[in-house]
Amino acid sequence: MLYRRLGKAGVKVSEISYGSWITSHKDAEAASIACHRRAFDLGINFFDTADAYAAGEAERIVGKVLKDLKRSAIFLATKCYFKMGQGPNDGGLSRKHLREACDESLRRMGVEYIDLLQAHSYDNETPLEETCRGFDDLVRQGKLLYWGVSNWSGLQIASAAELCERRGFDRPASLQPRYNMLHRDIEKDQMPGCAQHGLGIVVYSPLCQGVLTGKYQGKHAPAGSRGAGNEQFQTRFLTDYNEAGVRGLTEIAQGLKLTLSQLALAWILRRPEISSCIVGASRPEQLDETAKASGVKLDEKALAEIQRVLDRRWALVLEEDAKKLRG
Repeated sequence: MLYRRLGKAGVKVSEISYGSWITSHKDAEAASIACHRRAFDLGINFFDTADAYAAGEAERIVGKVLKDLKRSAIFLATKCYFKMGQGPNDGGLSRKHLREACDESLRRMGVEYIDLLQAHSYDNETPLEETCRGFDDLVRQGKLLYWGVSNWSGLQIASAAELCERRGFDRPASLQPRYNMLHRDIEKDQMPGCAQHGLGIVVYSPLCQGVLTGKYQGKHAPAGSRGAGNEQFQTRFLTDYNEAGVRGLTEIAQGLKLTLSQLALAWILRRPEISSCIVGASRPEQLDETAKASGVKLDEKALAEIQRVLDRRWALVLEEDAKKLRG
């Protein structure tokens, strides 16, 4: 496992990180604990969770895992913003909710500090200065080492970074956006904004919810997969243009003696702006495969072949959109 700095911060995080979003199946806790332990054994030091995942249950499970590990060996990240109760201040990014959400996360995970607390979304109802001050409070109190944001626009990132610079607040250290071969919107303004202001980028959904693992070949959702019985998922992801893209990318991966998952992760990690890719797993052995993407270097020929496949897929997307407009 290789490690990268979190933007301009001095801390180093594993190129592959483990995300502890969990489902409600009866064996979720045991599976999550086993996956965290395998991740640690593979050199993954970055565990990512959120208070909203399973209404706090994911954080509680992470706390169980941490009891058996050396705390300093883990870079622990969580998030807050979404409603965690019925009260008017049980969500958002006010100083009040930030303080209380942080304290609750510390309690659930049984730790004295959080390495990275992230704003799970932008809060249009709270002044940005209040949000930045709230995070700065928590850093100064020693409850956080760093703070970051998730799903913020390039303008929002720049505004926060510049405000913190003017007011002497602790600056945001990272952005957590969706980014993968099939969703590249952050390249337009978020990625340049992070590079300009020194934020590391920690990517979620790098395998496009499993589409870039190859499990949905032929637009078929196998039993037990996320897409099985999920009409919305199938309509959104199991399309002709995605199938064509996955087929072409799979051929490239096979030629490089990689799995499709490893190719997809290595393609993301080609960018120096990226600090880490958050992967999920329902079984520990799945991490054995994805962890091997760390350190894989794609040469110019491979990158050009990938781009040709992605360009062809995009042309099919535009063709499909034109058909819909014609009715």
